Amino acid sequence: MLSVSCKAAIKAVVFLGVQHQSSERYSIGEIAAEINENSHTVGKLLQKLTHAGIINSIKGPHGGFYISEQQRHKHVIDIVEAIDGKEVFLECGLGFNKCSDSKPCPFHNDFKKVRDLFTEMCRKKKICELDESVIRGNAYLRG
Repeated sequence: MLSVSCKAAIKAVVFLGVQHQSSERYSIGEIAAEINENSHTVGKLLQKLTHAGIINSIKGPHGGFYISEQQRHKHVIDIVEAIDGKEVFLECGLGFNKCSDSKPCPFHNDFKKVRDLFTEMCRKKKICELDESVIRGNAYLRG
């Protein structure tokens, strides 16, 4: 459902959320290393996330990326829409362009339920809920 890039973006935002209480800013390389992703890809994603207002960046020798307390209360759907777009929540389970209730693919009825549940989870779940589970040790960012 989510692209590899979107998953990396979510991990990057959660990493910044975990670090939110420090006044530190993190470089692309530091974030990429912490979430075990390619720094070139992470750089592009961080730029999109900054442009969407999900995280912040400061340029210069003491610059880097960080997330504010207010941004931590944004929903996961904001990240997904910034990276993959809103269409990801309407996609066919088999990747067909013209899959609908009136002309369904073989997965349509089952996949639609899963997709709708996933969409609802992304709408309800906040970044702070994800980073707090990492802080408490109930979840982790490296596989």
